[in-house]
Amino acid sequence: MNSTHTWDPDRYLVYADERGRPFLELIARIDAAEPSVVVDLGCGPGNLTVLLADRWSRARVTGIDTSPAMIERARDDHGARIGFELGDVRTWAPTEPVDVLVSNATLQWVPGHLELLPSLVAKVRHGGWFAFQVPGNLSERTHTIRAELAAQEPYAALTAGVDAPAAFDYATYWRALTDLGCEVDAWSTTYLHELRGEDPVFGWISGTGARPVLEALDAEPELRASYEAELKRRLREAYPEEDGRVLMPFRGEFVVARVGEEESGRWLHRSGARA
Repeated sequence: MNSTHTWDPDRYLVYADERGRPFLELIARIDAAEPSVVVDLGCGPGNLTVLLADRWSRARVTGIDTSPAMIERARDDHGARIGFELGDVRTWAPTEPVDVLVSNATLQWVPGHLELLPSLVAKVRHGGWFAFQVPGNLSERTHTIRAELAAQEPYAALTAGVDAPAAFDYATYWRALTDLGCEVDAWSTTYLHELRGEDPVFGWISGTGARPVLEALDAEPELRASYEAELKRRLREAYPEEDGRVLMPFRGEFVVARVGEEESGRWLHRSGARA
């Protein structure tokens, strides 16, 4: 993940199974037999990175994330099998080209990430794979309610300019990567999550999309409490409980690209490495 705010591994992992479904669907479409170098860019707490190590047991698997808290949790839970490092998607520079580069639910936090795709592709060797997933639900009420409320006073003074996710549809990514000489498989999938418990939709977004706003409001605890109470009320109204559960749709945009020889060959020039 990339951001100026911080992340809470425990809160993020509350819905680990639901958050993991897109990752499983994504890597299932990567047709890499025996990769040597596999990187999870934006690995979070590492609970999904371990699936890469399970699938490609002979590969050197590394997880990269900007969050010290996430990397600490990943090392504690999975460090015996996987290397985890602090790093930023925008400046990450591997010492050798990568066979499989995966980024799940991360690029939406990187401003201008569409323009970053050429440099990421250039880090993958010829015939290697670059796969990522970003949310396609940014017009959903989970996001619009959060943003609309944060833009109102008295909250706006503290929340203006905080990080907010932004992403494109799968067709946009398909065009960008085919222009780079990749063979691209791109699609969209909508999941209907059954959430349970008290204010479960708030619990979901408080670990991801709403976290920057909530963290900004921590400077004024009374405002934070007021915002949180109103956000929960609006979310309950938008996502009513049905038979003890709340149904929340989530759409993901998926891209799996196989890198062509011309683009990946530029790695040597851009990195300064020697063949």
